[in-house]
Amino acid sequence: MGTPCHYALFELQPAFDIDLDMLSGRYRELARKVHPDRFADAGETEQRHAIERSANLNEAYQTLKSPPRRARYLLTLQGREMPLEATVQDSAFLMQQMHWREELEELHDEVDIAGVAVFKARLKAAQQDLNDSFSSVWQDEAQREQAERLVRRMQFLDKLSQEVRQLEERLDD
Repeated sequence: MGTPCHYALFELQPAFDIDLDMLSGRYRELARKVHPDRFADAGETEQRHAIERSANLNEAYQTLKSPPRRARYLLTLQGREMPLEATVQDSAFLMQQMHWREELEELHDEVDIAGVAVFKARLKAAQQDLNDSFSSVWQDEAQREQAERLVRRMQFLDKLSQEVRQLEERLDD
């Protein structure tokens, strides 16, 4: 029983730009249908299949709702696996990473809640720029390296975004 394509589970065509509200609504609808509790009185095999379907659905949803994970998945669908952890070979981006990390550290040290909000807005804009760039190149095999480079940058900014959320929580306490 192979794992179905994440897009097929949601009756979507593989694309980077997707309607996240529609995806979320479809997820809730499907999750109710395949929830293991609905199969509590079923046989052992059917219960196991319900658990598998629910796990596949959850994995598909988590992948498709996250731009970096969705981008990586699309590249994998094209037939070549991207290494999970690979260093960014772009010195300008590496310098930008260091600058962002230093800035975030200063915001933490200064307990600057307003500064964190400004930083978060700039980070969100940078993420949208990467998403737009990826969307325009991912289907072009000649730009595969660029697409992979963009995915690595997206992953870094996603991780940085998580750190910003953690900082916000610490500063709110």
